[in-house]
Amino acid sequence: MLKITALAGGIGGGRFLRGLLRAAPDAEITVIGNTADDITLHGLHVSPDLDTVMYTLGGGIHEEQGWGRADETFSVAEELAAYGAHPQWFTLGDRDIATHLVRTQMLAAGYPLSAVTEALCDRWQPGVRLVPMTDERVETHVVVDEDGHHRAIHFQEWWVRMHASIPAERIVFTGIESATPAPGVLDALDAADVIVLPPSNPVVSIGPILAVSGIREALSSSTAPVVGLSPIIGTAPVRGMADAVLRTIGVEVSPQGVAGMFTDILDGWLVHSSDSDVVPHVEALGVRCRAVPLLMSDIDATSAMASAALDLAAGIRGRDS
Repeated sequence: MLKITALAGGIGGGRFLRGLLRAAPDAEITVIGNTADDITLHGLHVSPDLDTVMYTLGGGIHEEQGWGRADETFSVAEELAAYGAHPQWFTLGDRDIATHLVRTQMLAAGYPLSAVTEALCDRWQPGVRLVPMTDERVETHVVVDEDGHHRAIHFQEWWVRMHASIPAERIVFTGIESATPAPGVLDALDAADVIVLPPSNPVVSIGPILAVSGIREALSSSTAPVVGLSPIIGTAPVRGMADAVLRTIGVEVSPQGVAGMFTDILDGWLVHSSDSDVVPHVEALGVRCRAVPLLMSDIDATSAMASAALDLAAGIRGRDS
């Protein structure tokens, strides 16, 4: 049985994984999910990226948004607003709150996040093994300058409330120094036949996973081919505001710019068909590159993307064998 391990953020990761399940229905797939987006809201532990992957693969996602629950209601949020409770820039739906209540209760009872995630997935049956990158608390914070005052705010506030309208001076993963891989993470990397980096935000989705002690090292020494898909087409992200965080860390907003962030771990890189001119530039970095359609317009297109990634990995394995 083919064993695939994927590193994933939220919306892009979840949608790509749905295509991967279609492309490789008999594969054993483990997903290492980003938890640096996690935030505490109204006393509840919210794991946006883990939940987005779980809901997307389990059939509960709000398809148009790409996040949150389908058929959602917001009675609790309306009551919280009536009380003047903050924050009000991040709205939790009633169905979604049930997930956060269960997670928060289990964490308070002493269960690690990995065990909690497994329990939540028992309901949703996503078709993959979903594991958090770490059981320790890690949060992405953004340092901004507001009227001459430097302050650090949670990434969610910068992204959701401010829409990244204020330039980020620095991106900081608080708690990353003491974070260790959650149970099963290193084993999944070691046992994988193929390792995939879906088209997730390279800085705040893939970046935190790689920053957990031992994960980047495991990828760089892996005998399995590591294949990534560019989240950038031309000079713009397919979705979201990845360009804003790439500029913060001084990386060119381009497919080859993102590939350059991962040359120590990448064996293959897929760029969009319209970016075929960058293929030789990526290959000059020592990474095999192909240009294929990378728009997840529907499940068939997404499945074709996943198949292209697996084909590239098979070619790399054949070359190296």
